[in-house]
Amino acid sequence: MKNDLLIEGISDAIGFVGGALLGFWAGRLLGLDVFAPGYGNASIAGIVLVGVAGGIGLRLARRWRASRKQPKE
Repeated sequence: MKNDLLIEGISDAIGFVGGALLGFWAGRLLGLDVFAPGYGNASIAGIVLVGVAGGIGLRLARRWRASRKQPKE
């Protein structure tokens, strides 16, 4: 039980952070700077992209974890 919760937490963190980083770098390639001064359209779009990509990464981590679950007999 305790080990399952640890795996769940670590995989969720890796999925979210990995997705957010991919979103950040994709935004940089598209010219969207999350850390630009002020809140311009490009900055807001970059922030949204990082959030959406982080959510997708989290969802993929949960799907991965569900696919590795062994059916109980």
